[in-house]
Amino acid sequence: MAKKRRRKTNFERTMITLTVTTSFCVFVSLFFFKAQLSSVNIEVEKLKNSVTKQQKVNESLTMKVNELVSLENMQLVAASNGLEYNNNNIIVIQK
Repeated sequence: MAKKRRRKTNFERTMITLTVTTSFCVFVSLFFFKAQLSSVNIEVEKLKNSVTKQQKVNESLTMKVNELVSLENMQLVAASNGLEYNNNNIIVIQK
């Protein structure tokens, strides 16, 4: 005896279609969001690298400023321009 094949109702067909469609949409959205996350992570790494480079430039410029502001450098510049360094003439102004 052969088994009779039961026909699917409209509700069952709708539920199967809805389940397959939902599963597909979830898969596609997960793939999309992971791709977006990867591109954002790449941008973050690029920004971190540029910030690190700029910090190095800032540190080197700070060192140059400190060298130019040093007392020895001021005395050399004053001596080369024919000026004398007199400690009694120095006035410190504070805000």
